[in-house]
Amino acid sequence: MSLAPKEIPLGAIRFNSDSSKLEYWNGGAWFQIHSFSPNLDGGSRGTFAGGFAPSNTDRIDFITISTAGNATDFGNLLAAKGAAGTCASNTRGLMGGGGGGGNVNTIQFWEFSSTGDAVDFGDLQSARHWTQPASNQTRGVWAGGHPSSNSIEFVTMASTGNSVSFGDMSYVTAVGANSSNNSPTRGFFGGGTPTNNNIIEFINFGSTGNSMDFGDSSTQIAREARGSSATRALLIGGVRPEPSASTTIDFFTMSSLGNAVEFGDSGSSNSNSSGCSDCVRVAFAHGNNPSTTDTIEYVNISTGGDAVDFGNLSQSRDHLGGCSNGHGGLG
Repeated sequence: MSLAPKEIPLGAIRFNSDSSKLEYWNGGAWFQIHSFSPNLDGGSRGTFAGGFAPSNTDRIDFITISTAGNATDFGNLLAAKGAAGTCASNTRGLMGGGGGGGNVNTIQFWEFSSTGDAVDFGDLQSARHWTQPASNQTRGVWAGGHPSSNSIEFVTMASTGNSVSFGDMSYVTAVGANSSNNSPTRGFFGGGTPTNNNIIEFINFGSTGNSMDFGDSSTQIAREARGSSATRALLIGGVRPEPSASTTIDFFTMSSLGNAVEFGDSGSSNSNSSGCSDCVRVAFAHGNNPSTTDTIEYVNISTGGDAVDFGNLSQSRDHLGGCSNGHGGLG
């Protein structure tokens, strides 16, 4: 017997036996989950932008997530910056803020369908780096950051303009992660310093308001790589606590509440890393482990297990931002 609509939790997932498709509940109706994979070299395109190498870099690399291989030069950022939160729609990648030689409040974007340089989108409400990003097809969101903050703000990605207030996180964080976990209805934040923690919180993209408690990760982490399908979110490596780096990969199911559980291990410890997803794989650049590296590995989201080699960045760097045009928030 199916639940009455008012009893169905927002973001719930079901399998429709008539259409043989996964669907999610948006609060008023069931919608089919899609994985947007424009035919850009045969699959979803992931980008890795900026970073420290060890000095600031403005480089943007790209990969085709479904096909292992080395990253290729895509273009350049407006300025050389690292430690910036990066999110995406199925057409645009966005990077907010950044640090290294002074914090900035710049939001910049690039179009996945062609290679080329980033252009100006607007501004965050304050200059900061190490923000935590999240996005669905409509909204790009940034939370926290350095200087220490608990503010959450958002933009509508199809247009350009400055960010506006969304709400607040329940805790203040100075150091987050530069890639995202998101379903079509929910975005996720957690971990971070100055005191490493294992908090996982979430927001509902369709409304504004403060983030809410979801559960806990298995370790206290910051600056880990993230990536997701429409149903599962992965937390990969990270610092726990400084200066030790982790090999642990956790996952959690985004439609429910609860703690993350172990998924597998990355090939070596990594931190200041970043990931991107096509809903089948998360490909992640290692950042540093402990020295700066050009290593990219991947995991299959649905199966669990250890990471395997994908290829290499065009330039070794850490504190880089990762996003794609096929991640789990684009249902």
